[in-house]
Amino acid sequence: MSASVRVFVNATPVEVAAGTDVRGAIRAHDPALEASSAAGAALVTDARGIELPLDGVLEAGSILRVVVRARRTAQDSDADA
Repeated sequence: MSASVRVFVNATPVEVAAGTDVRGAIRAHDPALEASSAAGAALVTDARGIELPLDGVLEAGSILRVVVRARRTAQDSDADA
């Protein structure tokens, strides 16, 4: 049985298995947000605002902030076109 640790995703406490990566913690919090992160549509930072890789391993008490990017990509359709 692996020990669980508490991390925080967008100020919400999330219990995950020890050794969970950033992607797994976001998935436990909100699977749709994890999909946005994986697609590059959301930015993941630590408490200091430093961008984190999705495969980075978390420690107990880690604070993640996930922000959906407001900018459209070239693939997005233009509603005014």
